[in-house]
Amino acid sequence: MTASLPTHAVIREVGLRDGLQSIQTILPTEHKREWIRAAHAAGQREIEVGSFVPARLLPQLADTAELVDYARRFPELFVSVLVPNLRGAESAIASGADLMIVPLSASHAHSLANLRKTPDEVVAEVARIRAARDAAGSKTLIEGGVGTALGCTLQGRVEPDEVLRLMQALLDAGADRVSLADTVGYADPAMVSELFERAVAIAGERFWCGHFHDTRGLGLANVHAALQAGVTRFDACLAGIGGCPHAPGASGNVTTEDLAYMLGSMGIDTGLDIGALLALRETVAGWLQGETLHGTLWRAGLPKTYPAAASSSTAVA
Repeated sequence: MTASLPTHAVIREVGLRDGLQSIQTILPTEHKREWIRAAHAAGQREIEVGSFVPARLLPQLADTAELVDYARRFPELFVSVLVPNLRGAESAIASGADLMIVPLSASHAHSLANLRKTPDEVVAEVARIRAARDAAGSKTLIEGGVGTALGCTLQGRVEPDEVLRLMQALLDAGADRVSLADTVGYADPAMVSELFERAVAIAGERFWCGHFHDTRGLGLANVHAALQAGVTRFDACLAGIGGCPHAPGASGNVTTEDLAYMLGSMGIDTGLDIGALLALRETVAGWLQGETLHGTLWRAGLPKTYPAAASSSTAVA
């Protein structure tokens, strides 16, 4: 399919949640604050800062409330968090986060393994979260994130019709936004094109985000397919950290700096300073010594043909 590409796209940084929850290192809160400061200075305006889950389960994210409070001080910064249930949602509402993401696995097997609920039980939980949000008079948006939307390491194939049924059910239950995730890195561009075109046709402007892992080297290609389907917002992790406990060998999301480079090279404005992102990556890499990092732009730098590369210290000779 040939389709026009957007002139603007948004990269939502999820390394502070999706990335850090998947590694052993527990990053000090002050380092996380520095990460938020530097990401905002680099032009990022959407950051997922953590998750409201019990600290005994994910000590890496125990300071989420403190990070929400800190991040909300930055102008034009849209602050999101992940919540697994009503209790987490109540904490998100109290924190004043701009958006809470409720994960749902379209794979029945993955849903039970990861959330201990069936997909339809998660839909029912979203209805309760919506009721609690409205009763509190909160403006926190609810995003229903449909994971394992393009396959599952436990179940195998996930039927597209089931993915779309669950996506519609989330909207009917009160989600303000919906998104699709290739949680285990099974997708290819043809699969993405077919599913995301149907999803955007159903959800319209309420379709919020594409979430791709680069496990088999197709993360950026899948982003391109989603762009052609009309998606303009994507999750990404600085240095490609992260993974999925139910996907052996899975890397993190597409790498923030590589995605920003690809979009910029294609003439799609992200508002991001790639040189500043690469400097932040170097800082984060120093904090995460011993952890597996991903990405390629940091090795080669920007080519001379990249817009404004001549004035950037990251351009190659």
